[in-house]
Amino acid sequence: MPKLIPVPDDLSKPFWDAVNERKLVVQSCADCPTLQYPPKPTCLDCGSENLGWKETSGRGRISTYVVMMDIHLARRVEDQPFNLAFIELDDDPKINFYSNLPGVPVRQVPIGAAVEVIFEEVAPGQLIHEWKIVE
Repeated sequence: MPKLIPVPDDLSKPFWDAVNERKLVVQSCADCPTLQYPPKPTCLDCGSENLGWKETSGRGRISTYVVMMDIHLARRVEDQPFNLAFIELDDDPKINFYSNLPGVPVRQVPIGAAVEVIFEEVAPGQLIHEWKIVE
């Protein structure tokens, strides 16, 4: 399935730099215990601008999923239908990621299954994060 190539901005660049090092990081507030993703200029809980980055375990669980059947994104039209799973991060279930779960047949997504992050090259020197089911 063709993947979108990320175009980092100033806020997301540390995230994408970590992905290119095969690490999954989230923002971490230095003034409260909040972890957050996607990156924001301030903490979602306390409003602090004192944010850094913390590496995660790269593990999670499938909360739910949908089957994408009528997406109008040209790079994905040929791949329809495909799964879009909602992943809850083990480090903090409030943090969620989406994945098409490479290798999982359409409509056969095991809700509650454990997953771990994997990294896939989408352009020379550019990786993206995906998720795979682990036993």
